[in-house]
Amino acid sequence: MPVEHDPSRHLNRPHAHAGIPIPSLSGQPLLPNTGIPLNLDWVREARVNTSAVERRAQSQVARRSVKKEWQAAWLLRAITCMDLTTLSGDDTDERVRRLCAKGRHPIQPEIEKKLGIEDLQIKVAAICVYHTFVETALHALQGSGVHVAAVSTGFPAGLSPLAERVNEIRRSVEAGAHEIDVVITRAYVFGGRWQALYDEISAFRQACGPAHMKVILGTGDLLTLRNVARASLVAMMAGADFIKTSTGKEPTNATLPVGLVMTRCIREYAQQTGMAVGFKPAGGIRTAKQSIDWLAMIKEELGESWLRKEMFRFGASGLLGDIERQLEHHATGRYSAEYRHPLA
Repeated sequence: MPVEHDPSRHLNRPHAHAGIPIPSLSGQPLLPNTGIPLNLDWVREARVNTSAVERRAQSQVARRSVKKEWQAAWLLRAITCMDLTTLSGDDTDERVRRLCAKGRHPIQPEIEKKLGIEDLQIKVAAICVYHTFVETALHALQGSGVHVAAVSTGFPAGLSPLAERVNEIRRSVEAGAHEIDVVITRAYVFGGRWQALYDEISAFRQACGPAHMKVILGTGDLLTLRNVARASLVAMMAGADFIKTSTGKEPTNATLPVGLVMTRCIREYAQQTGMAVGFKPAGGIRTAKQSIDWLAMIKEELGESWLRKEMFRFGASGLLGDIERQLEHHATGRYSAEYRHPLA
C-alpha cells in the first residue's frame, strides 16, 4: 500500500522536475519528492543481504562492456550528468572560472567535429563549488544552462551548530545557487536517532527553498549497508531531491555495493509513495569504464527515465579528462596524454 503523505507540505516550493520529462517506474509516472512523515517502522525494518549485494555489484563490473559508437554515446551521456567539482583548500576565482569554461565546453572542438556531435551542444550538468565561489561561477556560466551547486552545512564533516548550517544554506540560495549539497550528522545514524536526522534534513529542505537539495550520507563513514539503507530512507522521507553517497573526502567514497543499496531504496520509495528521488555517486569515480558501470546499474535498477541530469549525477573532478581521452581514441584511433585534457 502507498504510504500516505501530505502533498501540501511543500506547496510553495517549485518542483524539482518542473518543465522536464516526468520520471516513471514500470511505466507509472512519478511525482517530485515532497517528503512524507517519518515512518519509523519502515526505517527499522530495513534489511540488507550484504553478500548478495556484493555479488550483484561484482557481476555488474564483470559483464562485457559496450564498445565503439555505443560506448561513445554512453560516455557523452555521462558528461551531461556530471557535477564538475572543485573543493580544494587552494581554490581561487580563476580556477573556478577555468572549470566553468570547461563545463560549458567539456569536449575539445576538434574532437566534437570528428565525432560529428557539434549540434548536440554537450555540456556538464553543474559546477560544484564552495559558497565563496557561487557568484564567480554564476557569472562564468551565465546563459549556458549549466547549474551552480554549492556544498553547505559545514561540509564535509557537518558538525557545526545547526543554526550556522541552516544559515549557510540560505546564504548560498540568496547568492543564486541552483543546487545545495548538504551533509548529515552521521552520529544520528550510529545512534539510531532517526527523528533527529529527519528533523535536521527537513530544516535543510526548508532553508533550500526553490533550490535542488542533494543529501550527502557520507556512506564511507556509516559502517554497514543497513545503515546506508536506513539513512537513505530517512533522507527521502524528509524531502531530499537527490541522495548522494559521499563528500569525496572520506577514506571510502562511492562504491557499487553502496550504490546498489541506495538505488533500490529509491525504487522502493517510488513504489510506496509515487515520488521520484535522484541519485548521485561522488568520490573515487575517475575512469570512463567506471562511469559506464554506474550508468548501466542505474538503467537496470531504476530504468531509462533516471538516465538524465534531472535524476542522476556524477560528482567528479578527474573523470572528465579520462572520458575525453576515450572519445578522442574513438574518433582518431589514438590515445592522447592526460595533460592535453586539463580541467582547470
